[in-house]
Amino acid sequence: MYLNEVKTILIDVLNLGAAGEKLDAGSPLLGSLPELDSMAVVTLIGALEDHFGIVVDDDDISASTFETLGSLAAFVAAKAG
Repeated sequence: MYLNEVKTILIDVLNLGAAGEKLDAGSPLLGSLPELDSMAVVTLIGALEDHFGIVVDDDDISASTFETLGSLAAFVAAKAG
């Protein structure tokens, strides 16, 4: 459920366009998407918080959260749980 919504937000925030449609749960994010820099991470977290009504603390964020689209979706699901 969360995977497609997180994917849509990721595509919108990073302006990935059609290339973003190819992303799946196993797609690597951090280090693989040049658009996903530190400022984009901050913007993405804000968009996820707004969309899902969650609060992400600085302590919650780690590189493993942004390892793949699936790991990011799982993180959002756990926060929204």
